Amino acid sequence: MTFKTIAIIGAGNMGESLIGGLCQNGYPADLIWASDTSAQKLQYLNETYRIHTVSDNTAAVSSADVVIFAVKPQIFKAVAMDIRDVIFKKRPLIISIAAGIRTAYIRRLLGDDIALVRAMPNMPACIGCGATAFYAIETVSVDERNLAESILRALGMVVALPDETALDAVTALSGSGPAYFFHMMASLENAAIALGLSSDVAHLLTIQTALGAARLALESNHSLDELRASVMSKGGTTEAAINVLEEEQISVIYKKAMLAARTRSQHLAEQLEE
Repeated sequence: MTFKTIAIIGAGNMGESLIGGLCQNGYPADLIWASDTSAQKLQYLNETYRIHTVSDNTAAVSSADVVIFAVKPQIFKAVAMDIRDVIFKKRPLIISIAAGIRTAYIRRLLGDDIALVRAMPNMPACIGCGATAFYAIETVSVDERNLAESILRALGMVVALPDETALDAVTALSGSGPAYFFHMMASLENAAIALGLSSDVAHLLTIQTALGAARLALESNHSLDELRASVMSKGGTTEAAINVLEEEQISVIYKKAMLAARTRSQHLAEQLEE
């Protein structure tokens, strides 16, 4: 990766995850700037990662080749308007990880011809195990696209999308997905306790089983259905459990849940642009 000066606006959980991931991957700390309203957070970032920290957004982006919006969507417009003049002058690559803020809206604020990438990371990015999908508008060059992907890889795995509307489905899957798994794991843990296991044992077995299954699915050449079938035997315990899940139409429930999440994502985006 060619090292460019990066300015990260907003040093919350996702902003710090980016900083930490970049530094851990060998990105020069003296090329990373972060701005935030919290003086305490800025001091922590400076002492921990040795990056440049400022409270003034304009100062952060004044020499940046890449500007990353890691702010809450409710304040995106105010932040964008604050640094708009510098964006017009410097023409940096812009990466937005602000949830629900569409590229058309950002272009209305910062100019139609900006180089813009919109990305959707998820919660496990805070430990470098995130799943991030991104969409690059037509003004983004191949080199800029590759640069954006390299930067986002600091959060975990990255996939490119050909269509921005797919980000609503991504939000429903990987964006909200960790909560689905936490919910399922908690249900399994509670069921195990009801069956007589201690809370500690139930907790550890639940987490390790989830981790092992995910690792196996990631590293295996078999489909998820094939992996599931490999655990089952005719008339066995796993088949008995899966039969109950199918009778309760668990797949239909997941589909309904994700549809609700996607619809909500679309509605929230519309509200933010009003």
